[in-house]
Amino acid sequence: MSTEVIHQVEEALDEDEKKMLLFLCRDVAADVAPLNVRDLLDILSERGMLSAMGLAELLYRVRRFDLLKRIFKMDRKAVEAHLLRHPRLISDYRVLMTEIGGNLEKSDLSSLFFLMRDYTGRDKVAKDKSFLDLVIELEKLNLIAPDQLELLEKCLKNIHRVDLKTKIQKYKQSAQGAGTSYTNALQAAFPNLSLKDPSCNLRHIPEERYRMQSKPLGICLIIDCIGNDTEFLRDTFTSLGYEVQYFLYLSMDSIIQILRQVACMPQHQDYDSFVCVLVSRGGSHSVFGVDQTHSGFPLDHIRRMFMGDACPSLLGKPKLFFIQNYVASEDPLDNGSLLEVDGPAVNNVESKAPQPGPGTIHREADFLWSLCKADVSLLERPYSSPSLYLQCLSQKLGKERRRPLLELHIELNGSVYDWNSRVSAKEREIEPESTSGENGRGRGRSRLPT
Repeated sequence: MSTEVIHQVEEALDEDEKKMLLFLCRDVAADVAPLNVRDLLDILSERGMLSAMGLAELLYRVRRFDLLKRIFKMDRKAVEAHLLRHPRLISDYRVLMTEIGGNLEKSDLSSLFFLMRDYTGRDKVAKDKSFLDLVIELEKLNLIAPDQLELLEKCLKNIHRVDLKTKIQKYKQSAQGAGTSYTNALQAAFPNLSLKDPSCNLRHIPEERYRMQSKPLGICLIIDCIGNDTEFLRDTFTSLGYEVQYFLYLSMDSIIQILRQVACMPQHQDYDSFVCVLVSRGGSHSVFGVDQTHSGFPLDHIRRMFMGDACPSLLGKPKLFFIQNYVASEDPLDNGSLLEVDGPAVNNVESKAPQPGPGTIHREADFLWSLCKADVSLLERPYSSPSLYLQCLSQKLGKERRRPLLELHIELNGSVYDWNSRVSAKEREIEPESTSGENGRGRGRSRLPT
């Protein structure tokens, strides 16, 4: 996370929001006692523990949706859907405490302080302090913890806030069903696109990421039916350590044939990942190739070719798709462009990727699906230019390969967003939007946008 973004956030928050953010992160930075928000975010960033989505989560928790929009080009619903499908930076316990504090009236808080005097002493918590200050003091006295909330429940009942007591009971039921282990959300990365810097102190964060060590890292299949992007894409993915195979100006039937052949390649069992880049004319949910057709080949069928049951040699490994689709004007450019992510796959980066059966990893897991749409009229000019989306992607992968892939994709989204704000409707590209999915041990991907 850049120091400029950290400074922006720190400057924009008021004192209550800063106190709330520091409280939310007490478990994430358990071994340090940052004096302020800037120090906290800087420490987390240096340790590789603060991704763009992690900071977006924090802004969501302190209800600064204006900063989400301004800094990350994301809205409230986008973050909510991400949190539904990805491990969270902040524990449900911390979120629960902030929600309870936000729902307490001044009279409620005064009564709580009075009731707690038998446990904290008369002078432990001043009356002008907040509910979160009270929680911190109770934590220090081992009177409250994620699995120890009986005292708080009792006091809430005594001040007739049964609604908040019910919140705690729902949290406890949820924790029993899902466990109480909360880890930072780690994303799949390209070779040398480290999830964490090896020098970081990881004692407090269980590491979970894909193995990306095979040589080559995998096959990178490039199918370019337009002809503007192959050269720089080939150079980018070759430099990242992939075996690049590229094909130009294919018909729809040839696209299908090549995809089927690549999906059946035995080499996948020795490689750690797979990349597919597809550039073509098409419809909202299909590609045409160089054919003059109105139906096309459904994009969803392409994905199915590489699912766990159809391509078992890639089961549990990241499968990364980047698609630039030029859509005819009669086929509206809807907001269906999605980045769908399912990961992580293995717990130990040093261990060989496992070969589990379909009962262990869902057939649809471990996909990153990034689709950008543009009007086909962009190709009808005398000198059509390369895809802005793919150019920006290539530049970011080439220059910032050590950063998490999802973080780069959020910035890529911002680049396309900025371009769209400066050009006419016909020149715009529908930017890929972040969405979430279950991880490699979960139930499969999600279509819910985040």
